[in-house]
Amino acid sequence: MLGTAPQTRGGISAVIAAWRAAGLFERWPIEYVATHCDGGAGQKLLAAARGLRRFAGILLAQRRVLVHVHCASRASFWRKCVFMAIAHAARCPVVLHLHGGGFARFYEQECGLLGRRAVRHFLGRAACVIALSEHWRAWLAQAGANPNIVCIPNPVRAEAASAPRARRNAILFLGRIADAKGVPELLKAFSVLRMSAPDALLVCAGAGDIERAARQAEALGIEDAVRFPGWLGEDQKRAWLRRAGVFVLPSHAEGLPMSLLEAMAAGVPAVASAVGGIPDVVKHGVNGLLVAPGDSVDLLRALRRLLRDAPLAAALGAAGRETVRARFAPEQVLARLGEVYAALGVEGAPLRARLRRVA
Repeated sequence: MLGTAPQTRGGISAVIAAWRAAGLFERWPIEYVATHCDGGAGQKLLAAARGLRRFAGILLAQRRVLVHVHCASRASFWRKCVFMAIAHAARCPVVLHLHGGGFARFYEQECGLLGRRAVRHFLGRAACVIALSEHWRAWLAQAGANPNIVCIPNPVRAEAASAPRARRNAILFLGRIADAKGVPELLKAFSVLRMSAPDALLVCAGAGDIERAARQAEALGIEDAVRFPGWLGEDQKRAWLRRAGVFVLPSHAEGLPMSLLEAMAAGVPAVASAVGGIPDVVKHGVNGLLVAPGDSVDLLRALRRLLRDAPLAAALGAAGRETVRARFAPEQVLARLGEVYAALGVEGAPLRARLRRVA
């Protein structure tokens, strides 16, 4: 399995952590090879080189290897192309697991003729392509990339119902602090919201361009009510999910964001953009509220509605938790991935020794 280093900040590492917590690495003979890390260009290049060396060693040492590749768009995809080309040359089947919400734009608008041909080549040669939602499965099917496409969502365990929200007026954003995540619109909407809810608090947690967002908050006169704690560890994240009254994710593009699923699993009523795989999970007015991407007025209405209507917020939070329990339970998701592995000839960990680690 190829992906980002476990300590890396981002969606793929969060998904890998969820798979690990669900017991995937105990059920199947998986060797995880890190191909990317946080840091400067030199550190990333070194991580890729180390990953390539280890990957080559595994292919040389093992007669039969299935290669499960986690990647997103842009640099993530091109970096993994090197590994996939080596796997194909070694006649190893490849499972290509796509993450992130920017792949359609990457393919349709950012790749030139040769780039699109390369994308089609690697998608088409994969033994199986895994999409995170039906939205992305349908897009891949329409693109004609590969007939072997399956939808396997990220595993998330729903939490037990808890006491009422510690701070109903606290709005929590978890994600990269960037324009593409809708942070400018969120700050604009919150500045208006605070006129009618002066005790409201906005917590924008994540890495990114925090200084720029903080300057915008100051220009809007809301710097005293907005916090930028940076990237949160698991314990900090759980603590804020227990406290927050509303979760918000006004992204412009998404795959199937782990932060949204984790908030729903914790029973936090969610407001999210109707983009990517989000509408496959959030049904407006049933288990959350959907807003138009880039529309600060629509976002303001949704946030104001949940802060003013406590019974509605509680009902949506409970429905969101039930959605996660019914559709994203780790046991169910693990079984679906196991079917893919078994169909491609992998035997479960109890039936064979784990792959020998190759330095």
